[in-house]
Amino acid sequence: MIQSQKMRFSNFFKLLIATTLMAVALPGWAQLNIRVDGVGGTQINFSAAPFVGNEGLTEDIKKIIEADLERSGFFKSIRTTANIVLDETSTIDATAWKGIGVDALVVGSVRKLADGRLDVRFNLHDTVSQKSLGKFSYVIAPFALRLTAHRIADFIYEKLMGEPGIFATRLAYVEKAPGRYRLVVSDSDGMNPQVALASKEPIISPSWSPDGTKLAYVSFETRKPVVYVHTLATGKRNAVANFKGSNSAPVWSPNGRTLGIVLTKDGGSQIFLVDADGSNLRKLTNTGAGINTEPAFSSDGKSIYFTSDRGGGPQIYRMDTSGGGVSRVTFTGDYNISPKVSPDGKTMVYITRREGRFRVASLDLRSGADAILTSTSKDESPSFAPNGRYILYATKAGSRGVLAMVSNDGRVKQELTSSNADIAEPTWGPYNNE
Repeated sequence: MIQSQKMRFSNFFKLLIATTLMAVALPGWAQLNIRVDGVGGTQINFSAAPFVGNEGLTEDIKKIIEADLERSGFFKSIRTTANIVLDETSTIDATAWKGIGVDALVVGSVRKLADGRLDVRFNLHDTVSQKSLGKFSYVIAPFALRLTAHRIADFIYEKLMGEPGIFATRLAYVEKAPGRYRLVVSDSDGMNPQVALASKEPIISPSWSPDGTKLAYVSFETRKPVVYVHTLATGKRNAVANFKGSNSAPVWSPNGRTLGIVLTKDGGSQIFLVDADGSNLRKLTNTGAGINTEPAFSSDGKSIYFTSDRGGGPQIYRMDTSGGGVSRVTFTGDYNISPKVSPDGKTMVYITRREGRFRVASLDLRSGADAILTSTSKDESPSFAPNGRYILYATKAGSRGVLAMVSNDGRVKQELTSSNADIAEPTWGPYNNE
């Protein structure tokens, strides 16, 4: 975990040099473990029958679906002890299932085809309305079985919650150890971690492209902060900001053609726009020796939220993408940083200092009402899930850096920890990230 938020803001371009002193040992590969606290305002009781033909395969579809839905905080799994054999073609006694408290039942099968691929089928039954909510099939390569289970969970979540699920999305974060840093991409449940970049020098500020194919980040591999754009499928990288001084805080515009970045090449820290290939640099702020940092685009791409000390202390401001029309956004508390705007554009989350604790807060951008979402005290780097329902962030558990999630109403909290890694700098990937 990086040093305190105050250090992070006031010494932003010295940040990574100091992280080496804060890291812990990373002896082996880190798999994230999830603990869930709290539930949503309502819970839907569901049951998943074992998928016929799943025996002997590398992943258990039923267990993945159950874990995904329960982790959301809005579903409760009703597990039965009976030896149930049901597939997507079976006739369901909806009254009997409803009688044991099951509101929704998912059944299915998986069959190996002659060419080695898998035919996965499922059916979602609503026991209340006594009808099927959808019956689908996927023909997949065996390695895609886990992702397919996440997609089935997404389908169930959307049908029953009325909004898209996020189980088939991905996370990116940084693992740290003395003299070793890894930029990791994993499934949304922390499983299937893959290294995008390994370096002896610090890595910070990963940011997903809107299509999920690239990550922008800052690397110190040349002993100075440089902004790179990294294509995940090929590993090809391009240095898009390597100017004199610090190059930091990359963030993608919603259309994926532009990056917001922070440079110190002209004195102070100023916000610039640059095309995703590193061309067409243009300056947005010009406050002399002041600090302007942490740009974040609005969901429509017409505005940029950012952190600035132009009023004397760190607060969040908004400006047009031309650099004009600057207005202050946060007014509660004397220390507010790290803005992120929800996908629907209605809410901003940020880090606020209240009573000496750094916590994730939300701000209704229409009414101005704010709320503290977390009960932790050293929070950093908030990032919205693509459906806006959850916020991923970094915090501390004892002396170790961990990731955490909180629902947008603060009711459901999750902690993602590893037994052998210090993790930080999280960012939640978009939907279209295959």
